[in-house]
Parts: sequence; C-alpha cells; structure tokens
Amino acid sequence: MPETDSAPVAPVSATPPPPYLAELNDAQRRAVEAVDGPVLVLAGAGTGKTRVLTARLAHILATRRAWPSQIVAVTFTNKAALEMRERLERLIGQAAEGLWLGTFHAIAVRILRRHAEVVGLRPNFTILDTDDQLRLVKQVAAAEGVDEKRWPARAILGAIERWKDRGLAPDKVTDPGNLADGRALKIYRQYQERLQTVNAADFGDLLLHNLTIFQMRPEIAAEYQERFRYILVDEYQDTNVAQYLWLRLLAQKYKNLCCVGDDDQSIYSWRGAEIGNILRFEKDFPGAQIVRLEQNYRSTPHILAAASALIAKNAGRLGKTLWTTANEGERVLLRGVWDGEEEARWIGDEIESLQRKGERLSQVAILVRAGFQTREFEERFINMGLAYRVVGGPRFYERQEIRDALAYLRLVHQPADDFAFERVVNTPRRGIGTQTLQALHHLARSARISLGEAAARLIATDELKPAARKSLGGFLTDLARWRGLAQAVPHTELAQIVLDESGYTAMWQADKSPDAPGRLENLKELVAAMDEFENLAGFLDHVSLVMENAGQSGGDMVSLMTVHSAKGLEFDVVFLPGWEEGLFPNQRSLDEHGMKGLEEERRLAYVGLTRARQRAYVSYAANRRIHGQWQTTLPSRFIADLPQDHTEMNAEPGLHPRAAGLAPGLEEDWQPTPLLRRRPELARLLMQTRHQDVTPPPPNAGVKFAAGDRVFHRKFGLGTVRTAEGGKLSIAFDQAGDKMVMDSFVEKA
Repeated sequence: MPETDSAPVAPVSATPPPPYLAELNDAQRRAVEAVDGPVLVLAGAGTGKTRVLTARLAHILATRRAWPSQIVAVTFTNKAALEMRERLERLIGQAAEGLWLGTFHAIAVRILRRHAEVVGLRPNFTILDTDDQLRLVKQVAAAEGVDEKRWPARAILGAIERWKDRGLAPDKVTDPGNLADGRALKIYRQYQERLQTVNAADFGDLLLHNLTIFQMRPEIAAEYQERFRYILVDEYQDTNVAQYLWLRLLAQKYKNLCCVGDDDQSIYSWRGAEIGNILRFEKDFPGAQIVRLEQNYRSTPHILAAASALIAKNAGRLGKTLWTTANEGERVLLRGVWDGEEEARWIGDEIESLQRKGERLSQVAILVRAGFQTREFEERFINMGLAYRVVGGPRFYERQEIRDALAYLRLVHQPADDFAFERVVNTPRRGIGTQTLQALHHLARSARISLGEAAARLIATDELKPAARKSLGGFLTDLARWRGLAQAVPHTELAQIVLDESGYTAMWQADKSPDAPGRLENLKELVAAMDEFENLAGFLDHVSLVMENAGQSGGDMVSLMTVHSAKGLEFDVVFLPGWEEGLFPNQRSLDEHGMKGLEEERRLAYVGLTRARQRAYVSYAANRRIHGQWQTTLPSRFIADLPQDHTEMNAEPGLHPRAAGLAPGLEEDWQPTPLLRRRPELARLLMQTRHQDVTPPPPNAGVKFAAGDRVFHRKFGLGTVRTAEGGKLSIAFDQAGDKMVMDSFVEKA
C-alpha cells in the first residue's frame, strides 16, 4: 500500500462483512468497528482480546482509514508484538510494512534515535543493562561518599527507576525522601549527567527522554501527533505513569486511542503499574466508549462463576461479569489438609490420578503465591518421579540466594571446596577483588593446594594489599569459627548463624528491589528444609541428588510457578495451594498497602482461578511451617468469597470451613475427629471463612489451660504449658522445644 501525506478516504461498500468481522461475537465486533474517538475495551480473561486488537488493525487498514505508517500498536512483550503481527498479516494477506507495532520501549527508542540531540545524546547511543546501571550507580554513590553497606546501589537504582516510571526527570522530583541520607536525588542527577557524557540511556530513559523531547520541542510532538492517526494499546491496566503520559501526548490531535485491558487483572503495582490509568479512562478522555468483552472462551461456567463472585468483592473496579456457553464442567474443588507436606502429597497424588485418566502433564499447573512454596512440591515430585518445570524462575535449589547459602555451608563442611570458596569469598562484598583472586588461584595451582589453604598462606605474607589481606583474614577466621560451631550446635542453627554473621542476610535486607523480600523468604525456607535431616552432611547430599535428578527431567512436565508468572497463560487443570490468611492474601501486602493491597491480592486470586479451563483446585492447610516455624493458620478470606453453588468441599475430618455452624445445612457431610467432637470451637476458630465478619470465640473457650498443665498437640506431641494468655499458650514441648500455639490446637493430656 503506497504512502501519501494524507489518510485515504473510506469507500462506501455494500459487500458482505469481511471474514475477520464475521468470526467475532457482537461485543468483539463493536470494539473493532468503534474506530473513531477514544475507546476502552474491558476484556475479561479468555474473552479474545488479541483477536479484537488484530481485527481492529485489519479493519482500519481494510477500510483505508489510515496507512500502516499512521498506526501505532503497543504491547508489553516482544512475544505479544510478534504474535499480533503474524495474526494481522494472516488477516490482511500481506506484510504490514511500516506499521509501528512493538513494545513501549521498542517504539520509544525509534523516536529517541531520531531526536537524540534534543536530550544531549547522539543517535548511536548505547542502552545499558541492569549490571551496567548498577556499576554506574556505585561509581556515583562512591564519589558522593555514600556507605554502600548501608545504602546498596540496587536500592538507589530502584528509587531512580521509580522516579522514571512516574515520568520524573531530576528537576521534576519534589520529594527526594531519605534514601542515602537524602542524597538519592543528587545521585540521580549525576547518574543522568554521566549517562549523557558516555552517550548512553537506560530503559527508563527511553520513555522519559521521549516526554522531555515532546515538552521541549512542541513541533516534534506535533509531528507524531499528526502521524499517528490511530493508537492501540494492549494490557492497559499494566501501564505506569510515564507510559500513560506518553500515550496521552501522542493521542492529543485525533484522540483515536483504543486501550484494551482488564482492571480485574492489574497485579503489577510493585513494578510501577498504576491501576488508576484504566479506572479513570472516561475522565481522561471525555466521550470515550466503553466496550465490555464478557463472553469467555476458556473456562467452564463453574470456574467463571466462582472467579466472578470473588472479584465482585473489590470496590475499585469498572465491573463486568464473565459468562460462557461451554458445558457446565466440574465445580471448583476446595481441599483442606492438615499441613503443607500433606498438601504437596495430595496434589502429587491427584496429578498422578489425572495422568492415568489421560491428562497430559503439560496441561497441569500449580500456581503458588510465594516462591518459597515451590520447595515442598519440587521435593515431593522428585521423590515421586513426576516431571515438572519451574516457569518464570529457576528451581528452588538453583536460585542465586540458595546457591550462595549452600556454598557457605559446603565450605564449612568441606574446607577444600574451591568452587564454594570462589562463589562466596566476596559475597557480600568484602573488598576482595580480581587481583586477590588471581593471586589465590596462582598459588593454589602451583602448590597444588585448595584456595582456602592458599588464602591462609597469603595472609601471612606481604604479597596482598593490606586491605585485601585484612578482609581475607577475617573471612578465614569466620570459617574457622563456624567449623568449630558445627560440632556444638544443630545444623539448622549453624546455617542461621552463618547467614547472619557473614552479612549475607543483611545484604538482602538492605536491598530495596522488589525481589529482595522473596529472596529472604527463600533463605528462611532453606533453613526450614534442613530440619528434615539429621545433619549438615545428609542435607548437602540430598541437595546434590535433587539437583542431579532435576537436570535429567524433560518432555511432558507439570508447570510450577507463582500466580504472577501465570498471567497470560492457561491450562486444563490448575491447582492453587496455600490459600491461607497471611500467605494469600499476603500479609506484607496488607501491612504496606492496606485496602489497595487487599484488592490487588484479590485480583491475583482471580487471575489464578481464570487460568483454568476444565478443573480448578483450591487448597489450604490448618498448619504450615513457614521459615522453620510451625504456624496455625486460618483459611484465606478469599475462600469465603467463593459461592457454594459452584464449589465442592473435600476437606479432611475436622478441617471443613463450613462446619460447626458456619454454614447451616452442611454439617451432615462433616465427620469430626474425637477431639473436635469435644472441641467444636476449634473448627470455628480455624475455619471461620464463610463470612468475613464472623467473630472468633473468646480466648480459651470451652477448655481452660494454666501454667503447668500437661497437653498434647498433634504436630508437636506432649508438652507443658508455661504461660496462657489471650488464647495463646507458650508450651515447652518434650521433643519440639518451646512453641507458641493457639489453645484450640491442644488438648489436656
């Protein structure tokens, strides 16, 4: 299609609708044909949004409203852009040459290279990766005298990225905060100046520089406003402030902006996504049309009804209700188990049962809320010989923080482990650089000794610089102390001591990146995993065997991932474990963000449910060992949001959340244990999830405990009550040691 300076005129035609329109349902067709003016397409999960986007592009081209070069279509991933281009070219029967189709960053960099000089760059500027960014921040912070141990470069870079996500250049930041003793803004300014000097930009700059160019040079903004007659945006609920400002600027003239998204699937606020962008669309673009895509082509009616009832509890949403013409299918199965280990066993057994019935493992997914949950499933599946893959991240024992921690433990256990020595000798940073390592390697090779022995020899000479010699000596002293402790303290306690005294835990505590809390949780889970073994040697052997078995898997495999990683995917069978208060919804999210955090957690649960095509399983445990500590848990409030008509309860005796008067009429299918027949308040306290405002029973309801009482706990065994206060008992268990438990979980011995 040849290009001209003006847009072609749509011809009048009485021919039948083209195939790309004939294949659409009524709502999809309205979204495709509403090409003039601002349009928000609220596309529920599985409602065919990609089909709508590509059909809309095809319609604009087929009706000659614009040439390809006058259309910009923005996606969030290169994969989505490639898929959209391929679909479009199949629809129009030719290459879509000239179309501006790609990610925000891909399109922004095209514009920036044309006008780089406006922001002090040359067109051949370099785009830095994260490692380069961190290196530059460290240099600038060091020049400012910032203590890197107290204010890690990653934390400062995180603040800079957040400012850029909000479209704030250094001169626009009004609240610099207290990071780096209030010097973060100065570091940001110098970081930007240094980037300009070396003719480089980071990913945040691509959009930020675009905004600066458009604001400084209105004639350039006008050029692109004239060029882009139609703008289409995918996953609009995930846009940040800078992306929103960029889109709004480009759409100023023609206002033909079509945003496709789902406010119920906005789950990336921690990445800078701003759900307000989609919620205030009508206010930002007066006269906007809102088209709701509600016919779902993925899931069964029971799954959709359960998900819809769940998300309806959120106040911050525009509202829609998914429906389908598919067969009714199976109800969402709710499973209550005693603890996390039993949950992993049950899910493994259920998957094997499905496999025997012909279900492919590749169509089965386990979606967890937190990364540390994968360990129990991984170890269970390896013991069963069930093939699995971890999607969106490494397997538990392959994660960076776990490998680092294991290297410390290996080095304590085996002093000649050179691979472990090299991995952690400068992690966290101790000022032991490349030259020192080269000297160590040289001596180790020439004398045929380990790196540890080489280090011991070198610190007794003057070959190393004093600072390096001191740091290396301190490291060897620490190792010697830990090896001494290995004979005196339990291996779990030793692991915690090593992680704390080495500074490794503190390194991640000081890290302000979004994944740092998860890494800390994984380290705690590692220590908890060690408790299952008699000694450190047994645990390290186990890990080696796990890694060996994991490396041999392949072919048809179960997918194991976080719910965040599952966005955009779908499976025939989905398991959603760990639906317990504090885990899902996540307590940290509630503490930090209040009601906004709760609503995002509920959207995350909605995303998890709507990944399932045929079967969805939700499970919860009455007890869970989190980071080495056994905790009694309550089922997630989200279980209370799931309608009884679309769910089926399959709980162990005593773990039915609708028992004990919580849901009249359902008690007959509950067979309590002897203990629970005597203690009905246990079920009430444990499983009060049918109604969020159910009031828990008073402390020590039914049975009173006092200091000195002998009691029995199903998990911890026999013990003696130390103190009893507010429904909580401090108990010295004969085998498990001191624990704090709810009084409802014990009976008098």
